[in-house]
Amino acid sequence: MATTNAQRDPKEYAVIVNGRERVIATKEVSFAEVLGLAFDPVPHGPNWVFTLTFRKGEGNRPEGSLTAGSYVKVKEGMVFNVTATDKS
Repeated sequence: MATTNAQRDPKEYAVIVNGRERVIATKEVSFAEVLGLAFDPVPHGPNWVFTLTFRKGEGNRPEGSLTAGSYVKVKEGMVFNVTATDKS
């Protein structure tokens, strides 16, 4: 069940991942965590390549991309776009 703004904890952030609202309960989110929000289950194997971009981010990094192992600070209303490509 989706939570509304009034129901969320003040330290949770409503973000958009691939066009769907998701809630993140931490101030920073990792590449792997965003993949988990975008795909259920996350595709895996040696031929999968992921592209993750974001916009409406915080402070001096309002837009950009994430790579495996990287993190970004979360801001209310932030938008993430994640694509998966099977390069086989």
